[in-house]
Amino acid sequence: MTSTASKPDLSIPTAANPGAPATPVGVAASAASIAQPVVDQSNRYLNRELQWLEFNDRVLYQAMDERVPLLERVRFLAIHGNNLDEFFMKRVGGLRRQLAAGVGAIGPEHSNPARQLAAIRERLLVMTPHKADCYRNQILPALRTAGIHLLDYSELTKSETRFVDDWYRKNVFPILTPLAVDPGHRFPFISNLSVSLGVMLRRPGETEQLFARVKVPQMVPQWCRIGEGFRFVALRDIIEHNLSDLFPGMEILKVLPFHITRNADVEDDKEDAEDLLEQIQQQLRERRFAPVVRLQIGRKPNRRLLGFLCDEMEIQIDDIYETQGLIDYASLEQIAQLDFPQLRFPVWNPLVPPKLSNTEQDIFSAIREGDILVHHPYESFDASVERFIEEAANDSAVLGIKQALYRTSGDSPFVRDLIHAAELGKQIAVLVEVRARFDEARNIEWARKLEDAGVHVAYGVVGLKTHTKIALVVRREADGLRSYVHISTGNYNSKTAKTYEDIGLFTCDPLICDDVIDLFNSITGRCRQPQYNKLLVAPQFMKKRFIELIDREMAAHAAKGNGRMIVKMNQLQDQEVTEALYRASQIGVKIDLIVRGFCTLRPGVPGMSENIRVMSIIGRFLEHGRIFYFRNGNDDPRDGEYYIGSADWMYRNLHARVEAICPVEDRTLRSRLWQILNVCLNDQRQCWDMQSDGSYKLRQPVGLPENSPEALGTHQALMNLVMQQSRRDQESADAE
Repeated sequence: MTSTASKPDLSIPTAANPGAPATPVGVAASAASIAQPVVDQSNRYLNRELQWLEFNDRVLYQAMDERVPLLERVRFLAIHGNNLDEFFMKRVGGLRRQLAAGVGAIGPEHSNPARQLAAIRERLLVMTPHKADCYRNQILPALRTAGIHLLDYSELTKSETRFVDDWYRKNVFPILTPLAVDPGHRFPFISNLSVSLGVMLRRPGETEQLFARVKVPQMVPQWCRIGEGFRFVALRDIIEHNLSDLFPGMEILKVLPFHITRNADVEDDKEDAEDLLEQIQQQLRERRFAPVVRLQIGRKPNRRLLGFLCDEMEIQIDDIYETQGLIDYASLEQIAQLDFPQLRFPVWNPLVPPKLSNTEQDIFSAIREGDILVHHPYESFDASVERFIEEAANDSAVLGIKQALYRTSGDSPFVRDLIHAAELGKQIAVLVEVRARFDEARNIEWARKLEDAGVHVAYGVVGLKTHTKIALVVRREADGLRSYVHISTGNYNSKTAKTYEDIGLFTCDPLICDDVIDLFNSITGRCRQPQYNKLLVAPQFMKKRFIELIDREMAAHAAKGNGRMIVKMNQLQDQEVTEALYRASQIGVKIDLIVRGFCTLRPGVPGMSENIRVMSIIGRFLEHGRIFYFRNGNDDPRDGEYYIGSADWMYRNLHARVEAICPVEDRTLRSRLWQILNVCLNDQRQCWDMQSDGSYKLRQPVGLPENSPEALGTHQALMNLVMQQSRRDQESADAE
């Protein structure tokens, strides 16, 4: 058990005014100037876990920001809750396992698991009240003003109580199973992320107190809508006030709602695993019964009930989190989906990429005319990526399709089209990464559907996760076989493509296509490709090449004085890459890092990283695209080198995953990437600047016209640019 009394030896970002109820820890400084702290250069790296919590604070701020439409604010509360659930399952669970194994100091900051766990808890004990305050004192009143009421059971009128109780007896009561604990009944298994009621009972006239557990069913809406209006009461609250139906003749003494999170860090990628699929299935079974790493409860719980739960589930005091808000914020997604268009972001319908707008031309002809860059969700995923595979499946000239699937939607059109292609006799090979965390069961299910249809399915590489996002189509044409490739920063997932920002490239460049063919063969054939023409492939070559590119930028700066790098990614953590960036900064190379999530590099430290800026963009869409730009001494920045692909600068991406980064060589496409990067860099609405102590400051659009791209923010600015381009294309077509 870790102690919260001792101060951890870590740099912990704190709020400028932690007592301010409306501001989350780590973001209070967004409205005020922050004095630059003096940073000890020997402490060269920020702690990954605390920086992730800093990222989730930026997500929470979206729920507090009144400029964000109300139901979107509700959704951000749900997202924040889901994020925190995964953080506990993966990161806290992993630290708990390391602590139990006696692991000492870990990570570049040399902090041991006990100190990290103590620092995480210290941070969350500040953040949790801020989140509860946001829900109770900001979101609930705003919802009431909009005509949406989230009520306590005690607030219902008599007629509403009758309605709710009748609904409960018809729709909930028959599926509830009260589980008592006594000498004849063992303590029940409590599933991960479930909400339950712990009940202390007593028979009339007796002194012995008995424990029982009632699980709140997850297949029933978690908020009961009362009548035709928009008044709701929580399912958990309804069950709690009708417990007498479940325990007739018993005296109900105390009730304790609780929510548990179990460790999901049971992964064990053994190099000698004989059957990778069986290994993953075993891990799923182990995860179901893994230790509890967090118990969430309401304020002022009954101590006897709480002690009983802790004893039975072996929960330590530092695993308990009390809140005055909800114990399951993920349930708010139901409210966020209410039909109130005026309380949401305006509907965005992705536009068809200009080069693919001619529906009478097949997609392969369009690609032969020149490489095509697509930017989702601004441009249509179904009119580009889905169309690519669908046309390939139905084209009689196509002989084979290969695709790497990391995550895909449950009703994936890709699975449907690949099965159809196999039934038509085409050679189809699909690489399924069954270790995609929390999607393992789904991936196994549809991988077996592919196998049943005769598709060649490979279940990844033992010891590595296959994270690359690539698709290959081989087509018979007049001059022989020609290959076409799609390489992307994002998953082949039609659902997330509507909200995740990603970039993809379609090309029939022979050298890139040969590289993708070799990469697929190396994965399915378990061979090691000695070299690639243009792709940067991990784990063999990517990290070495990126460091070479950074070193080359240093040499170009020494020669011309215009060293410049811009990198956009999800996370940054690799120590060797960070050191290369520090070296480049120290000789004057200007470096901008657009990192949505956590970043362990310290920017702006004199003598170490004063030429490095780190920024994070949070908003309507989830920034997921990776772009790597090196000026390489060119006078015109559009003539520099640009790459896109699946990898972040994380140790896991560069050492423990199969990744691919692809150059973008067409000057028109490079100009577009330059435009995207500059929209991000100039954002004064959604962009947060990282301070050298690891905290973040939200930019403010002071003095800017409200409709300027900088004041609108990255996402609206890019939507406007796509619409403007579409209008210009239409005007040109009309003129012809």
